[in-house]
Parts: sequence; structure tokens; C-alpha cells
Amino acid sequence: MNIKILNTLSSFLTLALVLILSMSCSAQKGWEVGGWIGASQYYGDLNDGINVKDPGLALGFLGRYNFNHRVSWRAGLSYGRVGADDASSDNNFNRNRNLSFQSNLFDLSTAFEFNFFPYIHGSDDRYYTPYIFAGLNIFRFNPTTNLDDETYNLQEYGTEGQSLGSEYGLINGGFLLGGGFKWDINYDWSFNVEISYRSLWTDYLDDVSTVYPDLDLITSQRGEIAARLSDRSLVEGIGVQGRQRGNSTNNDRYVFLSIGIMKYFGRLECPAISDL
Repeated sequence: MNIKILNTLSSFLTLALVLILSMSCSAQKGWEVGGWIGASQYYGDLNDGINVKDPGLALGFLGRYNFNHRVSWRAGLSYGRVGADDASSDNNFNRNRNLSFQSNLFDLSTAFEFNFFPYIHGSDDRYYTPYIFAGLNIFRFNPTTNLDDETYNLQEYGTEGQSLGSEYGLINGGFLLGGGFKWDINYDWSFNVEISYRSLWTDYLDDVSTVYPDLDLITSQRGEIAARLSDRSLVEGIGVQGRQRGNSTNNDRYVFLSIGIMKYFGRLECPAISDL
């Protein structure tokens, strides 16, 4: 994770805590609960640009506690489907590398959220706002691929030479950044449109990270299928031991783009004297 994102996250959390402490009165407090549907997009060794390729279905549930009309804490449970295929790449090396994967994602996240405008449910003029949020997520994944009309769980085959028992874990985490726009339908219900970005602590979401291993060793330890899953190249010589298979300097990422609806269960505390 680069230092710029860490500094952004630290600054955001500090700002959120200051606002929570300084805006305890005249604050609309309470819970919001709802759901969303949208799309998930993967970025990594098999989609190494900013291209939108093969987006998958995504959906989830979100809970938000409003400390006041500016700052909230939120937690969500999300599902997304991601994948990529070298066959659709614009890069000649990637096409000849010929790797692919698909994975279901089960994502649990928590974050602080900040509204740019005062946001008060039921207000005539403060019923909408853009917002940003930052936090952490933990997720489960399991990259798979198809070979000869069979589906294989790639992690089990040590495709980059992982020794038996030393395969990468299928539960990992990351940093969460995002933003969106929300507006009231009425006092109780609101629409939310947002994009959220996960920068992960693993480079194996797609089962691709480092270099090609010793295929003879993989064959002896895990069988011929493991060697075929490791090297699926279309050109002889690409899968030579030690040659680049992925880029381990950048971890994988994924994005959720969503539209959702939220139900508010809150109250307005400490009203201004002018409102009484």
C-alpha cells in the first residue's frame, strides 16, 4: 500500500473524529439500513490498466450510524463476482501468456463517512450531499479457471511453485476508499449511488504474482494438471523457470459500483432555538 493512500486514510479518520466530538449537539443521530446492487471490477496482473473489462454482478447490505449531519460510521457485507482473461488483452505478451481466472468475493467492510454538505433527513433544503469514506475490509476469495471443460481451484495447485502446505490464504484484507451521492426520497428513505475501491494486501486474487516455477518440480509434487495450470502459454519459451508471470510490485484491487436504498431509523437531537 503506498504512503499517499495511508496518509489520506489517516487524515480522513482524524477529521472524522474531530467532527464527531465538535458536533454532538444539533445533530441528527440514528441508524440507516439498506441494500444495494451494482457491478464489481477487478484490476491486477490480468487487467493491468484502467480498463473496464468483464465486470461482474455485485450486491450487498449496508448499515450506517449517523453521529451528526456530517459524520457517520458504516459497515457492509458485500458479494461480487470478478474475473479476467488474457485472451481479451491488448498486450501481446498477455495474450500469449493465456491465463484466466474467476472468483466470488465475500467482503466485510467498515469505514468512517463524511458528508460535504449538512445532511438532514426530511429537510426541505438539506436532503442531499456528496460524501466520501475510508476504512478497512476483510474478504474471502477463491480463484478458479477452466481447463478441458473442468473447473479447478487454482490455489490448491501451487501454480507459482508454492510448496505443499505453503499456499496463499483465501482470506485477506485491504484498505477501502470511496465516495458517492445520497439524497432523500422522504424522511424515512433515501437513494445512495457510490463507488468503492479496495486496495488489497494480497497479489493473488488472480493467482498470478511472480515468476514461472520449475514445472518439472510442480509435476512431481502436484501432478501434470498443476503444471498445465501454471503454464498455459501459446508460444514456446514463455513459461521458462524464472521468467515473469506477474508483477509482484503491485497488489490486486477491485471496485464496487452501486446504487442502493436506505431506511432511516433516527431522530433529531438538540434542535436550534429558532426551530422551536
